[in-house]
Order: sequence, then structure tokens, then C-alpha cells
Amino acid sequence: MRPDTEAGLADIIKGAPEPLRIRGGGTRSLGPMDARPVLDTSGLAGVSLYEPGALTLVVKAGTALAEVEAALAAEGQRLAFEPMDHRGVLGTTGAPTIGGAIAAGASGPRRIQAGAARDFMLGVRFVDGSGTVVSNGGRVMKNVTGYDLVKLLTGSWGTLGVLTEVSLKVLPAPEAAASVLIDDLDLPQAVTAMSRALGSPFDVTGAAHVPAGPDGAPVTLLRLEGFAGSVRYRAGELAALYPEFATRIVDDPVQVAQDWAGIRDVGAFHGQPGDVWRLSCRPSSAPDLAARLNAEGLVLDWGGGLIWARVAQGTDLRARLGPFGGHATRVRQADTAVPVFHPEPAPVAAISAALRTRFDPRGILNPGLLTA
Repeated sequence: MRPDTEAGLADIIKGAPEPLRIRGGGTRSLGPMDARPVLDTSGLAGVSLYEPGALTLVVKAGTALAEVEAALAAEGQRLAFEPMDHRGVLGTTGAPTIGGAIAAGASGPRRIQAGAARDFMLGVRFVDGSGTVVSNGGRVMKNVTGYDLVKLLTGSWGTLGVLTEVSLKVLPAPEAAASVLIDDLDLPQAVTAMSRALGSPFDVTGAAHVPAGPDGAPVTLLRLEGFAGSVRYRAGELAALYPEFATRIVDDPVQVAQDWAGIRDVGAFHGQPGDVWRLSCRPSSAPDLAARLNAEGLVLDWGGGLIWARVAQGTDLRARLGPFGGHATRVRQADTAVPVFHPEPAPVAAISAALRTRFDPRGILNPGLLTA
């Protein structure tokens, strides 16, 4: 089922006799690929409104992310939340959509400086589980009254409603970018170094660590963006914060973009065997947590607050770690008996269940994805 209008989508949901699997570009599919009918939203495509001067974009949810980024680049602008492309990690094909990125809350390395996907959402239109079209928010900031459905729908993975249109705040693209690279740090040193950078006045827009870089040696990456002169000055000052370590400055724009796309998309895991997990934690706890993972591959992002782990197939990291003051999401794993998302505390689970009952009373929109 691939409707090309919002009304058509609403009719399909209203008349659906059984649960549906919601799909945009099909590139971010988590959980089991069962036999449920697929509701494909990629037919809802096109830019509804783009006002570069107002930094505002309104676009239909099924629009290819590449199309959105190309339209913004033509005006010297970008999506500041840097949405991840899951295809390399998941081995999927197709074209990511803007609706899929918002439904997944896909935020990249720049989250530590600019914010997450939900922070750039201005408004949404969606169809709930009863087939009702709902609109919330608008085209300017601070315009929400009542329930903030704009934030609620972001990261809900299609379980509360099927997005048909999103309104976004966009930002100017920087004139230049550079990375300060620190070689051969162990995990505790890397987290300390990233914390030093993020606590500096130099406006770092990315802080990541790869224990096995392109040459097999550990590398810590710190990104700076902005006007060329400012980036050049701040890169030198930032490197000077680490007199005890070997540092390098990379300012070739192509290389910087490639390096950070590799962090964003966890390029170190592409084509590699095993299961992939994503852990959110306190940066200060990352070294101890990473040591307990017994992982075959690691990538740390967000200054250590995000850990990507590649482990042996069939590994249940939650069982291995026990309670750890964070969240572990199963991103790629053959054993579908392990829940994708981290179990919620009972009070939060009760609120989540009540919301799903309110917005999807028949339980037909991606049922079980967030709870099993």
C-alpha cells in the first residue's frame, strides 16, 4: 500500500483490518520483518514550503532525505541535527526519507552542540491509528499550546501516528570545518580529552573516539565549524589544550566531511559480522561500561555519551551488563527474541501505554516495536 495523498493514507488506516508495518524508505527497519501488510509512505513526497530567509522548511514525510539536503545546500543551508544513514549498519537499501529520520529521532554527532532532531521540529501533520488527520505546531518556534505532539512524534517510530508532513527549522551551512585529531589514546584518556574540548570556549561540534581507526590505531576526533578564520584560530587553540598528546589538524573539507560521515553512520561496522548495539550513558561512565561490553568493535560519540558496540552474534548486552544507568538499543541482531528497545521503568511504561492507547486505540501501527 503506497498512498500518494494524506487523505488516501487516512482511508487506508481507517479501514485496516489488521496491524500494519509502517515504512518510509525502508532503510531504518528495526525488529522482526514479519508478514504484516506494509504501509509505504514514500508516495507522500515533495517540498511544501521553503523560506530560506526564515530558516523554515515544510516538507512531506516521504520525501527523500537526499532531495531535502540538496534543496538546502543550494541555499547554503543544512539540517543541523545531522541525521544518521542506517543503511551501512543494517545492510538495507533504498533511500532514507525525512519522515523516517524524524520518526527515528536520528541525530548525529552535532547533537552535543546543536541539539537533537526534536529540537528542530516546528510542526507535524500525521494520521493516528483511528484514521484521523492531526496537525500540531506550525512554522515558527514557541507556538505550541496543549500537548506538544511535535516532540512526542519525533522518535516514536510510527507507533503513535504516521507522519505526513513535517515543519523544520534549518540553519546556515558553515563556511569551513576542521578536525583536531589526537592519536593513541586509551578509552579513559579519550573521554577525558573529549570532555576537555567540550568544556572549552571553542564551540566544538563533534567529539568522537574510534579505538581502531583507519590504520588500526586509536584516534580521537574533535570537530570545529564556522567562518574560515575562526575555525583556523580555534583549531590551533584547541590543539594547544593537549600538550601531553600527539595532535594533528585536518582542514581539508572533503576529508573532514568523510571522517564525520563515518562517525555519524558508524562506518567502522559496515560489512562487519556480529550484532550491533547502541548505548546511551553518562560520558564519565563510558570507559568502565565499554570495558564490560567485551565488544569486537567500538565507536564512541557525543563525548562518550553514545557507545556503538559490535559484539558476537546472539549477544544480549542487557543481560551481560545488568542495570547500568543508561539505555541499550538492539540495532542489528539475528535473535529477534531480544527486545529492540530498552525496557522502560514501570511509571514511564504506563504513560507510554496510555499514549499508544490514546493515539492508536486499535493497536495497528507498528505494534510491539517499542515494547517487545
